[in-house]
Amino acid sequence: METTVAAAVRESGARAARIPSWAVGRTPNDRISVLRKRLPGPRALAWSLTVLFFVLYSAVAILRNNRMLNAGFDLGIFEQAIAAYARGEAPVVELKGPGFNLLGDHFHPILALVAPFYRLFPSGVTLLVVQSALLALACYPLTRWAHRAVGPVAALVVGCGVGASWGIVSAAAKDFHEIAFAVPLLAFSATALAQRRWWAGALWAAPLLLVKEDLGLTFAAVGAYIALQALLDRRARRKERRTARAGEREPDGTRSRLSLGIGVVVLGAAGTAVEMLVLLPAMNPSGAFAYWNQIPGDEVSGSGNVLQLALGLFWPPMKWLLLLMLAAPVAFFGVRSPLVLLCVPTLGWRFVAGNEHYWQPGFHYSALLMPVLFAGFVDVLSRRKDLLGGRRRRRALAFSAAFTAVTAAVYPLHDLVLPSAWQTPRHVTVAREILDRIPDGDTVASSNRLAPMLTSRTTVSLVCYGTGPDPANPTALPADPPQWVVVDSTDPTVKVPCPTARTERMLRLYREHGYVEVTSQDGITLLREP
Repeated sequence: METTVAAAVRESGARAARIPSWAVGRTPNDRISVLRKRLPGPRALAWSLTVLFFVLYSAVAILRNNRMLNAGFDLGIFEQAIAAYARGEAPVVELKGPGFNLLGDHFHPILALVAPFYRLFPSGVTLLVVQSALLALACYPLTRWAHRAVGPVAALVVGCGVGASWGIVSAAAKDFHEIAFAVPLLAFSATALAQRRWWAGALWAAPLLLVKEDLGLTFAAVGAYIALQALLDRRARRKERRTARAGEREPDGTRSRLSLGIGVVVLGAAGTAVEMLVLLPAMNPSGAFAYWNQIPGDEVSGSGNVLQLALGLFWPPMKWLLLLMLAAPVAFFGVRSPLVLLCVPTLGWRFVAGNEHYWQPGFHYSALLMPVLFAGFVDVLSRRKDLLGGRRRRRALAFSAAFTAVTAAVYPLHDLVLPSAWQTPRHVTVAREILDRIPDGDTVASSNRLAPMLTSRTTVSLVCYGTGPDPANPTALPADPPQWVVVDSTDPTVKVPCPTARTERMLRLYREHGYVEVTSQDGITLLREP
C-alpha cells in the first residue's frame, strides 16, 4: 500500500514538473486567461511568428538542398531565369531546351524582383531564402488580424497554423516556385476583404496577374467576392429600411463597390485570357499554350467530353482526401466563410486537369490556398458568434492546433529534429568532388538532380536533350554539343524530365562521338568532350 502511495506521489510530482509554473493549480480556463495576458500584442506576436517561420523554412530548405534533394526541374530552371534577369537579359533557360524563353512556359515577370538579390548573392540558396521570406510573410497579416478580432490565443493558433500548414511547408521545402509571391499577396488581400477594406483587398490581389497566368482568375474571384458582398449589403439594407426611405439612393457606396467588384472580375478574366491565348503562345516555341494537354479530351481546343470532365471532377478519391486536408487545419469551420470563394479557381483547374500531382496533398500547389482558408477561419471566429461561441470556439482552436502539430511532424519541418538531416551523405560528397572538376563558365549536359549544383557557375542543360525527327526520342547529339556530360544513375527522377531509357541512349551517343570518361564513382559518371 505504501509503495503504491509513494508511486502516486512521484507520478504527481513528475506531472507538476512538466506543467509550467504559471499553470500549476489552475483550471484550463484559468490557464488560457493567464496565457492570454502573457502573449505579446498584435504587431509583436505577428512579427515574432513571421521571423520564426522564416528561420525554420530557410533551415529546412537549405538542409534539403545540401542533401541534393532539389533538382534542375524546378530550382535550376528558376535560377537560370533569374540569373538572366540579373544580367538584364530575357529569361532564356537551357534546362527547358535550347534558347527556351521561360515566359513562354508560364507568365511570371514578377520573378525579376528577385534579380537584385541574386546579383549580390549568385546562388540557388538565394532563391530558397527569398522564397522562405515570402512564405513566412503570410503569417503577419493573419496573426495581427486574429489578435485584434478574436484574441491573442486565437492569434497564436492561427499564426502557427498558417506557418506550419502542410501546404506552405511543402512549398518551402522543395525547389523554388513563382507562387511564393502569391501566398503573402493573398494573405494581405483576404485580410483586407474580411475587414471590408475593398480597395485594399483588390490592390493587394492585383499583382497576381504578374505571378502566373491562372491567378488572374483568382484576382477575378476577389472581384466576385466584393460584388457579392455589395449585393448582400444592398439586399439587407432594403429589407431593414433603417437608413434609407423607399426609392432613396443608398448613401453607403454600395453601387461603387459593385462597380469595383465587376471591374476586377473583368480585369482578372481578361488578364488570364490575354496571357494564355496571346502572350504565352507568342513566346513558346510551339506557338501555343504549353499546358492545354493537361485537360482531358480529344483536342486542346476544348472539344473534350464535357461529361467526362464533370465525372472526373471529384474522382479519383485522392481529390476527396485533398479537400479533407484543406478543411481540417481550419477545424472545418473556416470553409463556411464566403472568403473560400477565392479558392475556387485554383481548385477548379487542379481538379479538371489530368495530372495526378495536382490532386495530391503535397508539392507546392496548395500553398496559396492556406492563407485564404485561415482567413476564412478568423472570419468565422470573429463574425459568427452563434456558430463558434464559448466552448465551441475553444474546441475549434484546439482541433486546429492539434491538426497543425500532427502535420508538422509528418511534413518536412520534422527535418529539423532528424540527425540524418544535418549530415552530408557520402553520395553528395562524391558528387561535389566530381562536379568540382568542371571549370566555371563551361557548358554541361547534366542529370536532373545534379543540375542545380552547377547552375550558378556553368551553362547547364539536361543530358537527355538531343536532336532528331522526334524530340522525345533523340537520335543525335545537340546542335551545340556540351563540353561536359555528367550523369547520376541513382537519380530518382526516372520519368520526368528525363526518362531512364532516353538518358542511357544519349550517354551511349556521347561515348560513340568520342567523349572521354574522366571518372565514374558511386553511380556518377563524368565525360569530357574529345
